[in-house]
Amino acid sequence: MPTTAKPRITAVNDFVVKFANVNGSGSASANELFARSLLRMGVPVSPRNIFPSNIQGLPTWYEVRVNERGYLGRRGGVDLMVAMNPQTWDKDVAEIEPGGYLLYDSSKPMPSAKFRDDIHVLGVPLADLCATRYNDPRERQLLKNIVYVGVLSAMLGIEPEVIATLLGEQYKGKAKLIQPNLDAFMMGLHHGREYFDDALGLKIERRDAVGHRIFMEGNAAAALGCVYGGATVCAWYPITPSSSVAEGFQKYCSKLRVDKATGKNKFAIVQAEDEIASIGIVTGAGWNGARAFTCTSGPGVSLMTEFIGLAYFAEIPVTIINVQRGGPSTGMPTRTQQADIISCAYASHGDTKHVLLFPEDPKECFEFGAACLDLADRLQTPVFLMTDLDIGMNHRLCDPLEWDDSRQMDRGKVMTAEELDAGRDFGRYLDVDGDGIPYRTYPGTHPDKGAYFTRGTTRDAYARYSETGPDYLYNVQRLLTKFETAKTLVPQPIRRDAARPTKFGVIHFGSTSPAMNEAFDVLQAQGVHVDVLRVRAFPFSDALDQFIAAHETVFVVEQNRDAQLRTLIVTEHEINPARLVPILHYDGTPITARFITDAIAKHIRSHNVEPIKKGQAA
Repeated sequence: MPTTAKPRITAVNDFVVKFANVNGSGSASANELFARSLLRMGVPVSPRNIFPSNIQGLPTWYEVRVNERGYLGRRGGVDLMVAMNPQTWDKDVAEIEPGGYLLYDSSKPMPSAKFRDDIHVLGVPLADLCATRYNDPRERQLLKNIVYVGVLSAMLGIEPEVIATLLGEQYKGKAKLIQPNLDAFMMGLHHGREYFDDALGLKIERRDAVGHRIFMEGNAAAALGCVYGGATVCAWYPITPSSSVAEGFQKYCSKLRVDKATGKNKFAIVQAEDEIASIGIVTGAGWNGARAFTCTSGPGVSLMTEFIGLAYFAEIPVTIINVQRGGPSTGMPTRTQQADIISCAYASHGDTKHVLLFPEDPKECFEFGAACLDLADRLQTPVFLMTDLDIGMNHRLCDPLEWDDSRQMDRGKVMTAEELDAGRDFGRYLDVDGDGIPYRTYPGTHPDKGAYFTRGTTRDAYARYSETGPDYLYNVQRLLTKFETAKTLVPQPIRRDAARPTKFGVIHFGSTSPAMNEAFDVLQAQGVHVDVLRVRAFPFSDALDQFIAAHETVFVVEQNRDAQLRTLIVTEHEINPARLVPILHYDGTPITARFITDAIAKHIRSHNVEPIKKGQAA
């Protein structure tokens, strides 16, 4: 093991720690305990769990970005690697930044060839420490994880009282588990203090930088948004990474949707036999007037497309929460991508266009979850909430969720029995307002008026079967008018301008936001100024055209291979593709600020753009 003096990374409240473990080893709770302890000390963190698509035995990683400035995206690179998995040792060691640190279980000797000369090695005999204290092999394995949290606490300066409080909260109601975990933590803490005084150049100091923000997963937030948005029906089939949306909806409905007087549920959750059945149930519920949603991922959407086409053409409100993962086919079930943009925008055969919302964090998952239900009713059409694994299954700091109790559900154009009795003309597919949206009735609205036949075939404006060309053209053109109306109803893009005029623009969306926010600052510090537009919905607003027209070069940042958002922009707005430069990241891990800044800088250099000088605009 190298012992010669070498440069070392030193930082306070600004570094990356990565834990390399074996899935099923009990490390998840210990690693989350570590991340939460930093939050309790007022230092923002952004953890990401990278796990395999099996139950146990394969490698898993937990990466914690620590940054008191509040950057929540992946930075790239690792300052401290906690290497607990021999299977991935070489790969894990290779990720460490020069001058960084490697903490490992030194109970068994490792050959010197397994270390790097430019990093600092911290060997802790974790297995031996646990063997002296615990007899049960499983207990040794589980508590070894808590021991390394204790060692890290000593080296980083995490306050022991914070860990003790968190352990009490974690095992509330399970008192017999608190003391063993606390003992294991203290054993690691004492070992770290005795043997690793100032061995680590990374430190945690108490701050007040977390503020009022909350720590939440996007899937839970989306589920809660559906509750507040008035959903009463959820039909789903389990699929990673969306299953916890339905599970969260079940949990929140059990608290908020049970009649206090009778104890009866005021909601229905159906685990269907497959994705086709789940979208069928939701379509039927939407036709019947219920607010209904399904949650799935890319493979599920593929199976649902025929029903999605029916809901589009028959004009039935449906909300689909797509927590995207790596594809195609089974792809990478536990990795993240933004690769379902095209398939969802045009889901089903024939000419279809669907509304897509792109949340950037749990707060927007909550807000957009409710908004999807309103939009589906208002537009009488399928609406997609396009989140992904990075947002959905990772805890993220975000502003508190807010709800206006005076807010009313927007049920759209629903004709009542009174209006029918007054002689109002009811044509189920009749555009009376010029916005492409017809009136509908709920089943049973009136004993002999307002009925119509729901079909996936062509019909006239009064829902009468028709295969004539004019009737077909009337309906499909009206659907385009409705899509234009949607532009005014969906969340509008958010723009962030550079400190000075610039010919460069960047378009991004969804989970790229944390990395893009940091890249904006890094580029500006390097003298490269870019204006940024965060797209929040499809159809795109006119602000997108204006943004592109105002810049010579526009980078489009997304997490897929085929530049799907860029393709959608080019197709829908007839933009010259040469003006839109794709910045594409698609290895299944969340995009990093380093990747974005390097890609933009490389493009600028390749086009012989002179370096920015003081006083000049990029």
